[in-house]
Amino acid sequence: MAEEAVSIHQGHGTLAQSIIANAPDGMLIAPAWKRAVAYVFDIIFISLILEVLSGFNFSQGISSYSLVLEGGKSAAFYFVNWFLFISANYLYFKYTGKTMGRSLAQRSLRIAIVHDNGSALDDHHWGPRAFSKLIYILPLIGALWFGFRDLIRAQSKNAEYRTSIDIKNHTVAAVDWSLPSETRLKLH
Repeated sequence: MAEEAVSIHQGHGTLAQSIIANAPDGMLIAPAWKRAVAYVFDIIFISLILEVLSGFNFSQGISSYSLVLEGGKSAAFYFVNWFLFISANYLYFKYTGKTMGRSLAQRSLRIAIVHDNGSALDDHHWGPRAFSKLIYILPLIGALWFGFRDLIRAQSKNAEYRTSIDIKNHTVAAVDWSLPSETRLKLH
């Protein structure tokens, strides 16, 4: 007799479990597009705060490369704005991570940054992770090269759906409601 045309295969857990060996039952990996949108929203939020605090001169000071060529105060204005932008990014991602376990935009999009076993990150992990994210704000190559590369990695099974920052820091971006209850309680 011929084999049946339809066969049923039992699944082996969620996508996270099939990719990451020690992922807890039911943990789902956050989609790459959500991670990218969250990052863009965070950068816009940081930029708006800096724009207001600078009396609406921040965007002019950070985007006008010609200020460097003018020398003196103009060059200093340009470099101070970049220093403030880099510092604000680092501090924002470090301290929102320490206090909420994720950034504001990640929280609004239900993304949690956790260890690959589904446990919450300790406070000392957020500084190196925030420092690693600074690569995305490098002029010209940050978003275009590193950001695009990590967007591709976050969609790749070979990269375990993790960015280079995730791999370096032994983290994964998960859907917050799919995490174990003890981890969800630690996320504010």
